Amino acid sequence: MHSHNREQIFADRAKLIARLGFGGMMIPHGYSKLMKLFAPGDISFADPIWLGPDISLYLTIFAELVCAVLLIVGFKTRWAVIPPIITMMVAAFIVHGDDPWGKKEFALLYLVGYMVIMLLGPGKYSLDHYLNSRKR
Repeated sequence: MHSHNREQIFADRAKLIARLGFGGMMIPHGYSKLMKLFAPGDISFADPIWLGPDISLYLTIFAELVCAVLLIVGFKTRWAVIPPIITMMVAAFIVHGDDPWGKKEFALLYLVGYMVIMLLGPGKYSLDHYLNSRKR
């Protein structure tokens, strides 16, 4: 096996691990917010960018649950990672902007991971790759 081929295999596996890891770890966050919608009583949610608490909740659920699933399967990966990037920027710099480092660290870690996925793309082990190879 040529060195280049081995490097590409490792790169594709790393992209898969990043998508599975960052997408998979975000799902419980989005799922808990989705359950908020179905819980009886007040649906109180933060309104950090002045869109209204309901819209903020819906957008966060979309970013943390729907987009996380899209990342895991690698579908429209570079588009699907944009809402989580925005959500983590809002979480780190607005929601937790005045908080100590420990409160904003997780949002920043997710932000870095999502930015890496954006730059690297989905890799070979993705629905994007499969669909693009079928078009050719």
